[in-house]
Amino acid sequence: MSRAGKTILICDDDQGMRDTLTAILRRDYRVLTVSSGEAALALLKSEDVDLILLDVRLPGISGFDVLRIVKENYSLIECIMISAINEVETAVQAMKHGAYHYITKDFDYDELRSLVRNACERQDLNRQVITLSAQVAEQSEREFLIGPSKQIRDIVDLVQRVAKLSATVLILGESGTGKELLARLLHRESGRGEAPFIAVNLSAIPHELVESTLFGHERGAFTGAHKQQLGKFELAAGGTLFLDEIGDLRFELQAKLLRSIQEGEIERVGGSKPIKTDFRLIVATNVDLEKAVKEGRFREDLYYRINVIPIRMPPLRDRIEDLPELARLFLDRYKGKFRKPIKGIADSALRILASYWWPGNIRELENLIERLVAVSDKEWITDEDLPLEYHFAKLDAASTTNETRFQEACDTFERNFILRALEKSDWNVTATARYLGVPLSTLKHKMARLDLRDLAKKLRGA
Repeated sequence: MSRAGKTILICDDDQGMRDTLTAILRRDYRVLTVSSGEAALALLKSEDVDLILLDVRLPGISGFDVLRIVKENYSLIECIMISAINEVETAVQAMKHGAYHYITKDFDYDELRSLVRNACERQDLNRQVITLSAQVAEQSEREFLIGPSKQIRDIVDLVQRVAKLSATVLILGESGTGKELLARLLHRESGRGEAPFIAVNLSAIPHELVESTLFGHERGAFTGAHKQQLGKFELAAGGTLFLDEIGDLRFELQAKLLRSIQEGEIERVGGSKPIKTDFRLIVATNVDLEKAVKEGRFREDLYYRINVIPIRMPPLRDRIEDLPELARLFLDRYKGKFRKPIKGIADSALRILASYWWPGNIRELENLIERLVAVSDKEWITDEDLPLEYHFAKLDAASTTNETRFQEACDTFERNFILRALEKSDWNVTATARYLGVPLSTLKHKMARLDLRDLAKKLRGA
């Protein structure tokens, strides 16, 4: 935040000192003044203050008591204590109670300006730390938007056209399709990439905490609210607010969200003053919102307010041609993480994965590859490494006859049995035939029928 956007409160019972401090600072800051600690605390309830210049000795409540109350309830406000005399004990006590600095009233004007500037910079740094800690713990972006499929190419093209617009984006799609990644991509390309990206999964927050999480709360707003807390709307200032699972938002809070979007301002829980907001809003859901509107579970006016630019993320089964590239991406990620010398995934294994339904979408694929890499001690991941449910996915197709199902099951078993024998024989076909006790011609025939010849050559030469 620029210095011109900062508000400084001068709390001193000496009119001359208030005038002097105001004259020094008003060119660069918005300056407010009060003559007592009680007046300062009352003003904080209606004004957003960044820094307080606070006299140690005040009529009524002392400067140290004001400092203590401020640090308990408004932790981001910096305080510089001012005293008529230079006392080491007083300075130590001020710093102990959380003051940024301690000065005497015979201060140098330039030194005061520098001190105030540094205090404001530290406040900005503290705000950034709070913002970063409020973000989703898992910051590694999942590069789900890769692959040759037309669906993904169309989405990437659309992102390039709308990213820099301020319009709200509604991302639709099943769980695990990469909705948050898409939101992060929009944020990076929006021109707000250096500002915060605040992600909130509304379905993961207890219902009673959703309102204070989004809008923040004042001290004493409810049981357990021991200090003021900024909400996600404020933390996203200048950046992007991503509300995941918007379809799970309580009906009574939908009206407050709508009002905040329309008015560009919020009110903290327990607060009475509006707070201006500036962020790009992106929302996502796996719920059919049109159906929810018809059933009275989602406000129609909110639906139209967020459905400005809809983008639908396709399930993995509808972009299955992207699977090999995605699988290789995850393989590279986890073989590095687990320090495994795995060279790749066999084509036969990729074909089996391509026939699977993928109810968990790309998240399920990533979890599978991570598990395969973690337990593998081989150079290649083959179809024998895949769990049984992936092998038999095609057998569940309604058009498959019982005879075909039985034959495919037999082929899968025989294929894996031969693969294990080849591995034990160091991929030597002749040695494998002796190991299995079958003629070499029989083994070669079976390998050709089961599409194992090319795989065996690849693995032997790896």
